[in-house]
Amino acid sequence: MTGLVLKDIRKSYGAVDVIHGIDLDIKQGEFVVFVGPSGCGKSTLLRMIAGLEEISGGEMTIDGERVNDVPPSKRGIAMVFQSYALYPHMTVFDNMAFGMRIAGESKEEIDRRVRSAADILQLTKYLDRLPKALSGGQRQRVAIGRAICRNPKVFLFDEPLSNLDAALRVATRIEIAKLNEQMADTTMIYVTHDQVEAMTLADRIVVLSAGHIEQVGPPLELYERPANLFVARFIGSPAMNIIPAKITAAGASTELELTGGRRSSVDISTAASEVGKTASFGVRPEDLQITTGEDFLFEGTVSIVEALGEVTLLYIDGLVQGEPIIAKIPGILDVKRGDRVRFTADKAKLHLFDAAGKSYRAS
Repeated sequence: MTGLVLKDIRKSYGAVDVIHGIDLDIKQGEFVVFVGPSGCGKSTLLRMIAGLEEISGGEMTIDGERVNDVPPSKRGIAMVFQSYALYPHMTVFDNMAFGMRIAGESKEEIDRRVRSAADILQLTKYLDRLPKALSGGQRQRVAIGRAICRNPKVFLFDEPLSNLDAALRVATRIEIAKLNEQMADTTMIYVTHDQVEAMTLADRIVVLSAGHIEQVGPPLELYERPANLFVARFIGSPAMNIIPAKITAAGASTELELTGGRRSSVDISTAASEVGKTASFGVRPEDLQITTGEDFLFEGTVSIVEALGEVTLLYIDGLVQGEPIIAKIPGILDVKRGDRVRFTADKAKLHLFDAAGKSYRAS
């Protein structure tokens, strides 16, 4: 079993700690995605797995072998970088074969592996071309093919799609998803700040913030049951709406008083000791629905209408100081700036977080 285990992994630059004790167990064949804002440590953690950064503390094992001091070339990993890192004077074939030639593989084995990888990535007809004769998406596929040829235990992807335009990102993302299916026994670790890539590719997502793991789980688990405010606002686009609230009654269902005085209830259990405490009420923009009745969550004045065709985004002012509430409503709406609109939502899709930002639903 080619698993990857991180135990209390730490990284420091002098007196500055940047990775603060990461514990993670990645199974063989898993596709794990590291996500987080810029500076959260996701690329640093990936480079530590690759052996490009020294580990300051903790233990890392690949396939049961401790690799803290093992050089990158001996770890059984292959890495695809943000930049394609192709040799401009070499053909596609030679770029893909270069690592194997350095490793002393036979000509027959090199030819077999290159042509096999080219077939998987639909690059066969480009093998005699130079990189300058390829599109950005094709160059990135060559970089992926070069990694495949190494026959690695673990694939590492460091934001491989960030240099591509929107259409190519989608196409190449689909290619990586197909590659994952074809190489079902190969472990893949992928770093991105694009949550669409994370949600569509990952078996599990690792959400990082300031060198700590905030939550690990399948994409829909993180979307439906975020452990804290950070994950709730990071996963999902637009971000979850957060409204300050006070708990007025506890029990199997919790009564709340939202900012502005509107009272509401959520089907989330809280202890009696929570009554009177401040909390954060959360609802995703796509879970909001327009209503005209008296049984509504909140109402507000529309400040901006973004009609996108398949959905309409409404920005509502007046509930949270300096930050609009966003509603994402399917289809085309006859709503104008300045209109007063009431919203409701399915109670099962509402969220509640304590003063420290921890979800009451997570327990």
